[in-house]
Amino acid sequence: MKVFAAVRERPRKNCFFLSVRALFLFGVVFSGGSCSDASDSRVILQGDGREVPVTVEFALTPASQARGLMWRDELAADRGMLFVFGDSRPRSFWMKNTPLPLDIIYISEDARIVSIAERTTPYSTKSIPSGLPARYVLEVNGGFCEEHGVTAGSQVVLPKIPPKPAAARTAP
Repeated sequence: MKVFAAVRERPRKNCFFLSVRALFLFGVVFSGGSCSDASDSRVILQGDGREVPVTVEFALTPASQARGLMWRDELAADRGMLFVFGDSRPRSFWMKNTPLPLDIIYISEDARIVSIAERTTPYSTKSIPSGLPARYVLEVNGGFCEEHGVTAGSQVVLPKIPPKPAAARTAP
């Protein structure tokens, strides 16, 4: 009988460890797979001789880049959206379906601001060109750059860029 009892208890222990392992994996999957902090999604701009952090959402896929901040009624003062493109070239944005005035910051491959379109006009379909090649574009609330002294030519510290979602990757 003792052998039977020992065998019967072992699966319970395994179930316990499997449950703990499942909870751990659940936590890893739904936390993004790492123990990261908010600095992982912050752009640091240089303005008026000081660092200006902006917590960003990433626009990595063509769909998220096309949507951008359209239909958003509010954006916190220290928040923005970082568009990450696969190459560096002249860019152009518009404000169609975007009710918020934005500052659009065009950033080069070497993380320097190449141009800024300040206080863009909500809902406008007018093209807003970068003028020079840009690989990244940061959208923040209109007036942000003036308020913080952010200017063209300033260095930018970019966050670690997450990989594109699997569905957005193209086959070789």
